[in-house]
Amino acid sequence: MLKKMRGFTLIELLIVIAIIGILAALLIPNALEAIQKAKQKSAMKEVMTIATASADYMTDHGDFSAIAQAGPLEAGNAFMLALSSFYVKVIPVNDPWNHPYEVHLGAAAVNALVTVDPLTVGEDDFIIMSFGRDGTAGPLYMASIYSTGAPEAGRYNVSSMADFNYDLVNWNGSWIVGPTSVAVGS
Repeated sequence: MLKKMRGFTLIELLIVIAIIGILAALLIPNALEAIQKAKQKSAMKEVMTIATASADYMTDHGDFSAIAQAGPLEAGNAFMLALSSFYVKVIPVNDPWNHPYEVHLGAAAVNALVTVDPLTVGEDDFIIMSFGRDGTAGPLYMASIYSTGAPEAGRYNVSSMADFNYDLVNWNGSWIVGPTSVAVGS
């Protein structure tokens, strides 16, 4: 004799829904953090691309006196036109969070951002920045935090979603503000 097949009971459905809810609560924050970390790494790569092209331009021309740039990148400005095609194929204008990169060339622009001895900054210096996820300077880590007495002061550990709001600042091809990795066993 055949037994009549029954559907799922309400209790069984509630248990399955509860398990799916628990898994989602555990996995979604990790997935969101992984997305932000990927955006941060992508921004760092793009900043290094701009920094390498800037260093190549400066090597060929001696300084940045022919192109003025002190603020957000804009398509078609003198800096973009000077570097396009010859030094880099494509210059990213916006970071992965869709905020414009900031580029500051020459002593005056760099001195306005970094607190160091003005005699150590010249017309061949440059700073390239991304303001992070929130698109605003800071709040804790920004270009002005850098000092030659404590160069590591601008490095931070990424331990929460709020840390993706911190700036990424590259001065002459070196990171002065950005994430650092924690050594294994520390």
